[in-house]
Amino acid sequence: MPSILNSLKMISDPTRLRILRLLGKESLSVAELQQILGMGQSRISTQLSQLKKEGLVADQRSGKNNIYSAQIPPALEKIVREAGSELPECEKDHSSLRHILRKRKDQVRAYFDELAGKFGREYVPGRSWKGLAEAMLKILNYDVVADLGAGEGTLSQLIAQRAKKVIAIDNSEKMVEFGQKLAKENNLPNLEYRLGDIESPPIDDSSVDLAILSQALHHAESPAKALAEAHRILKPGGRLIVLDLLQHTFEKARELYYDTWLGFPEVELAEMIAGVGFSDVETAIVDREEIPPNFQTLLASAVK
Repeated sequence: MPSILNSLKMISDPTRLRILRLLGKESLSVAELQQILGMGQSRISTQLSQLKKEGLVADQRSGKNNIYSAQIPPALEKIVREAGSELPECEKDHSSLRHILRKRKDQVRAYFDELAGKFGREYVPGRSWKGLAEAMLKILNYDVVADLGAGEGTLSQLIAQRAKKVIAIDNSEKMVEFGQKLAKENNLPNLEYRLGDIESPPIDDSSVDLAILSQALHHAESPAKALAEAHRILKPGGRLIVLDLLQHTFEKARELYYDTWLGFPEVELAEMIAGVGFSDVETAIVDREEIPPNFQTLLASAVK
């Protein structure tokens, strides 16, 4: 039985209290706690070690990971619950925990995560990511699509083969001119290019069925504002798709690619999307580059 006095000293630290409250709701790994709390592994491991020594936390090996769970004495349960509810991070922690648990339940995604990186290792005639992407885009059934930060519009042109109308937005006049030329050459009259910024796209409110930000969000001065604008232009029930980089440390990207942000942490991107009014937010890491700087691609989807 843990000492009540020592236990009270343990939970007087806000970080340990946050960890204990989370583990009281669900058993978690250190990596999952990192995503929720936004802290480094060593800091979390140190706090877990102290809680375990006091008997407030137990761990169990599962594959390569240790899974931690809370062992809160009945005499402390109310104190932990009420004291934790006073923490300013309480609501954010619970939101992040829900996101982590949704990810766990996605067994199909876990299956494809296992396959990631194996698809193209051996040559198979006729099989390519481009061919698969085009096949998937053929089954999309959206009337009006906005490609925000479209560049020259490769994705817009693929979608235009299926959608009734595609609006491609880019802030480069040359990109817009080039895209318009390609649309005309490829006989895509339903593909319209507009000069504009993803943080203030020239698109009417509630007029779009699908909004896509493909490798564009990390160029925004304010990613939250760009997401809020995507929410503005979508019809009720419309869907958002974001493809971007997982947070990385390759500083040269700012100079080489004019990146404003070095990608985004998965949980923080989900919270940002939910924070501007979207629901049913889902995220997944869908690609991992094998050559340095080993960029990882993050996919997020949500509904207005």
